[in-house]
Amino acid sequence: MSGVILKNLTKSFNKVTAVNDLNLEIRDKEFMVLVGPSGCGKTSTLRMIAGLEETTGGEIWIGDKLVNDVSPADRDIAMVFQNYALYPHMSVYDNMCFGLRNRKVSTKSSIPILNKRRAFTNQEIDRRVQEAAEILGLKTLLQRKPKELSGGQRQRVALGRAITREPQVFLMDEPLSNLDAKLRVQTRAELIKLHRRLGITTVYVTHDQVEAMTMGDRIAVMNNGLIQQCDTPLNLYHNPANLFVAGFIGSPAMNFVQSTIVDTGDGLMVDAGSFKVAVPQNRVDLARPYIDKKCVFGIRPEDIYDAKLPGLVDPVPANTVTIDVDVIEPLGSHVEMHLKSGDLVLIAMIDSASKAQSGDKADMLFDMEKSHLFDPVSERAIY
Repeated sequence: MSGVILKNLTKSFNKVTAVNDLNLEIRDKEFMVLVGPSGCGKTSTLRMIAGLEETTGGEIWIGDKLVNDVSPADRDIAMVFQNYALYPHMSVYDNMCFGLRNRKVSTKSSIPILNKRRAFTNQEIDRRVQEAAEILGLKTLLQRKPKELSGGQRQRVALGRAITREPQVFLMDEPLSNLDAKLRVQTRAELIKLHRRLGITTVYVTHDQVEAMTMGDRIAVMNNGLIQQCDTPLNLYHNPANLFVAGFIGSPAMNFVQSTIVDTGDGLMVDAGSFKVAVPQNRVDLARPYIDKKCVFGIRPEDIYDAKLPGLVDPVPANTVTIDVDVIEPLGSHVEMHLKSGDLVLIAMIDSASKAQSGDKADMLFDMEKSHLFDPVSERAIY
């Protein structure tokens, strides 16, 4: 197995820079997720690793080999596409072994017609297909055509075709986006178990941050051709580097409020205009340079609680806000509340035991230990 190293990788299409001086080291056997909105450069990056797009600048290393000038067929990678890319006239078995049957190696013969031979024997091809079918639960489907399969089964065939190559690196381009919600969750779990079993370095592209959070060993969050932050899922969630990462990771998205830091004499407060909450004592030194200056206060919907319910946060005036309940959306175990304070609109994920109703005024607790503060100019995290 091998890792992948991208050094100063750049890709431009005419005057548009899709990937801008990207540096990333993907470790051996790691499941790396590239996530970001449409147009952020994640698929262009994946296609450059695969050799399907030429680089404008920079280097791509797979293992200890520089592969910029190596053809896709010789990079020892396997790619799983969004649209499955199965041959409709072939059986599952033939789709899975198509690449193996057509892979040639040189015989070093001086006679051109004899200079190439198949890289794998029929016995080796059958072994690989049968093993992949066993792993993916396709043993009973090997003689079916793609039109006789469900979407989830087709995606497993595409995965099986990649597995039979026994590559150094798997590349996956939004492979679950064509599946319905229930099947997406099921296939996501199968991919996690598959990676754990095979231990092959995997680069996975998605725009779905839930997929990224649940699947990746590490996640590289991209925007405008740049990596905004690369870290473990929980570190991205708890310690976002900037406003973009904070808003992109987490569902519903983090609430952002334009605020000012004020010194009351008893401590520092975040003044949002229509409410004030206290800066946590362990963050005071970080917030002090912003006294009487603008900043962006951030708090996640799940870190806001109904003060009338027992919870993880003790209610004190410094973290309690009286706020209007505008809209309630029941979600089963929780309700998504849209809250209004003056011109500000916040979203909170509240336990469904809450008695608050639309039109009520309710006391809400902010877990300030989990709050965030951002510089409004650089957009970097203050804490």
